[in-house]
Amino acid sequence: MNLQTALTQLEKHIQEVPQHFNQFAPEVLLSKPAPDKWSKKEILGHLIDSAINNLKRFTDTQYFPQPYTIIRYNQDELVIINRYQQLPLDHLLQLWSVLNKQIANIISAIPADKLPYTVIIPSGESKTLEWIAIDYVEHLEHHLKQIG
Repeated sequence: MNLQTALTQLEKHIQEVPQHFNQFAPEVLLSKPAPDKWSKKEILGHLIDSAINNLKRFTDTQYFPQPYTIIRYNQDELVIINRYQQLPLDHLLQLWSVLNKQIANIISAIPADKLPYTVIIPSGESKTLEWIAIDYVEHLEHHLKQIG
């Protein structure tokens, strides 16, 4: 996937995800496949956390000293603390949509000379800002497939 394809896919998901989620019955959204697995609402919550963290990465990488080091976040704790399972679906969808609209806005405006900026991911590997943006969309799509 290249950056333009990732951006096109992100914009498509911004349009389609709310409609898709609204097709699920409330009990389906809340159902967990196992006690230690996330429900569909919690996966959406995780995608909100991912958007929040990546929005900061997409902006900070452009002006912080190089290389920019990503700080890992605790995914499971954030899903619990943010109480995604208890929040209204409409609230979650609005938050997810607004965050991703801003991410699309940022990604589309990254100057070409900043796309190769170095980002150190939590595994210690060096990646580029462009790779991080593409990976964000691939991560989103991975979880959307889990939701079904």
